[in-house]
Amino acid sequence: MSAKASPPPAFAGKVVVVTGASSGIGRALCLALAPQRPRLVLAARDEARLAEVAGACRAQGASTLVVPTDVAQQNQCQRLVTRTLAQFGAIDALVNNAGIGMIAGFEEVQDLSLYEDLMRVNYLGCVYPTYYALPELKKARGRLVAIASLAGFTGVPARTAYAASKHAVVGFFESLRIELMGSGVTVTLVAPDFVVSEIHRRAAGPDGRPLGSSPLAGRKIMTAEECAAVILRAMERRERLVLTSLRGRLGRWVRLVAPALIDRVAQRAGRGARKGTDGPPGA
Repeated sequence: MSAKASPPPAFAGKVVVVTGASSGIGRALCLALAPQRPRLVLAARDEARLAEVAGACRAQGASTLVVPTDVAQQNQCQRLVTRTLAQFGAIDALVNNAGIGMIAGFEEVQDLSLYEDLMRVNYLGCVYPTYYALPELKKARGRLVAIASLAGFTGVPARTAYAASKHAVVGFFESLRIELMGSGVTVTLVAPDFVVSEIHRRAAGPDGRPLGSSPLAGRKIMTAEECAAVILRAMERRERLVLTSLRGRLGRWVRLVAPALIDRVAQRAGRGARKGTDGPPGA
């Protein structure tokens, strides 16, 4: 009796679009997907870094397409989908990963347009590509993935803009999931806790300038590669919601019975962020 052949990997030959693919979690996810030999579409603003990631993915067996994209621009998100279809003819999965950060107490903020910037990138930067990709995802009975944050489920001091944008992401995809019931398209929300990522170093301060250093430096936190492995497994299983840490899973339920306790924990975390010893959750 011959042994049963193993099923092909979930994304073998599939067209997977990843935004924010040039660094951090997006880069790590592309590299984690590559050995399955998918057709990867890498989107971000930095074309040179995208090309480097694409080369590394091709070396592991993936076909790649690089599409420089600012997800805050609707026309560029439409172009991302158009170019994907021109090259590969389908979209089987869209991973909305691109995002920016901000660390500043509300009363310290000097430029309120920063709030608009975060909403455009973190929230509308998910809405736009999803809108244009959705007809193809429905044809493929595909996968929609959104990288949110634990800050999308709870308030976080010094992260009023970031948490608000991630709450919007959670609300959008939870609502869209219900609209898509019966369509074959699944929605996976991933809410990372602390992850080693450039988003912290690049996060805007009260004056809008990048902080240049991470308040999480030196902490033992999840690497981008570890987070990518969690995301890939969730994508394969079409999971509904993934909270990447035990404290995130516990906190979600504790808030229901002891919300004041969670507020105090978040307050301490915010103070620690100012001292560089701790920080608020998020990718």
